[in-house]
Amino acid sequence: MVVVDDLGWADVGYNNPDSIFNTPNIDELARNSMHFTNAYAGAANCAPSRAVLMSGQYTPRHGIYTVSPATRGHEKTRKLIPSQNKDVLDDNNVTLAEMFKAKGYQTGHFGKWHLGEDPSTQGFDHNVAGHKKGHPKTYFSPYNLPFIENGSKGEYLTDRLTTEVVDWITQNKEKPFFAYVPYYSVHTPLQAIEEVKQKYLNHPLARNEKHATYAAMVEIMDKNVGRIRDTLRQHNLTENTLLIFTSDNGGIRSISYQDPLRAGKGSYYEGGIRVPLLVSWPTKVKPGTNHTPTINADFYPTFGNVLKVSKLPQTLDGEDLSPLLFEQGTLPERALFWHFPIYLQAYNVKADQSQDPLFRTRPGSAMRRGKWKLIHYFEEDEYELYDLKNDLGEHVNFASYLPDIVKTMSSELKQWQTRIKAPIPTQKNVQYDREFELKKMQSRLLAQ
Repeated sequence: MVVVDDLGWADVGYNNPDSIFNTPNIDELARNSMHFTNAYAGAANCAPSRAVLMSGQYTPRHGIYTVSPATRGHEKTRKLIPSQNKDVLDDNNVTLAEMFKAKGYQTGHFGKWHLGEDPSTQGFDHNVAGHKKGHPKTYFSPYNLPFIENGSKGEYLTDRLTTEVVDWITQNKEKPFFAYVPYYSVHTPLQAIEEVKQKYLNHPLARNEKHATYAAMVEIMDKNVGRIRDTLRQHNLTENTLLIFTSDNGGIRSISYQDPLRAGKGSYYEGGIRVPLLVSWPTKVKPGTNHTPTINADFYPTFGNVLKVSKLPQTLDGEDLSPLLFEQGTLPERALFWHFPIYLQAYNVKADQSQDPLFRTRPGSAMRRGKWKLIHYFEEDEYELYDLKNDLGEHVNFASYLPDIVKTMSSELKQWQTRIKAPIPTQKNVQYDREFELKKMQSRLLAQ
């Protein structure tokens, strides 16, 4: 299972063939996979999305809503006191790795954990470079990261992690194994191997050096996905291996535009939560395109079915995708939910496409049912409603024009919030200053 960090929906060639991104290995994988066009992360940034993936539970169940603190942005611009946030996935959560391990699998972790000090305490037999921090200080050795020895000077971290994966698969090829490969790439810092970066500096689609460097990081990551696939072929494992490629959240829009999707990482518009998703298993999964909305909480029950787990260990919020993957069937229509009772400050007013200039998101909840997407912001008890079938970019808010749909969906959203015990922040922030907030907004807008 390959989970790339901060890779946007539009940052792979098969989703965006006219872009700067060169991803031949991922594109070839897409041709031989079930390609999900409406795949979502469980949250719009790293730690909560990974917690949803590893636990199979929506954020209110495990309490990880953001990368701390939840009080981002200036205190005078926050109208509410945000909900408390956890930094660590509690040990009482049975992780995906623990489920695999209980079924006799070797479990290996290679890259970013971000849910605790050491993934070896939560089901992984083997850990390379996984710890609590969310990104490396440098992609070039010496890395000075826990749980990985420095390589030769200048060695690139994505290459090194893949070498570790390849070696571990080779050692465990005769046993059932679960290899979890959450690359640190393509998260910041933006650093790439110089000769790869040089290819993009004069690329006609490169907006600036940051964009060129990012494109180089994507290419290096793609090369390493190819190395993993080559290893499976070399050991005749391809036919008997379920291979998944996805991302933990949307891309940072100020680095890489996610058009036609709105916004990016940290936002609950489509650019922040819609991600690439490919599922390959040559003997089991028929290649093709599937438009069913999915969320990364779905992997837990799906893997449970593949492993023939008779009783899943905890309450799960995802759905088993087996009918789609193995039976060419369908799933009953359902709603997908996101809850973010916190603040995330803006990255770049010019690029973010957020609701306002100061925050990528303010406290709220979101849901999707069918073609409709509802967002509820708590500060002013306001709703936004979008028709994703006809307005993928979420340009037109239909909330004031279609009150019956808002009423029906908001009722379902409130029922879900009550059922899952989602905290709704209501306490006013006494430091909030409307005049200060307006001046801050004006300053940010005029500075751009």
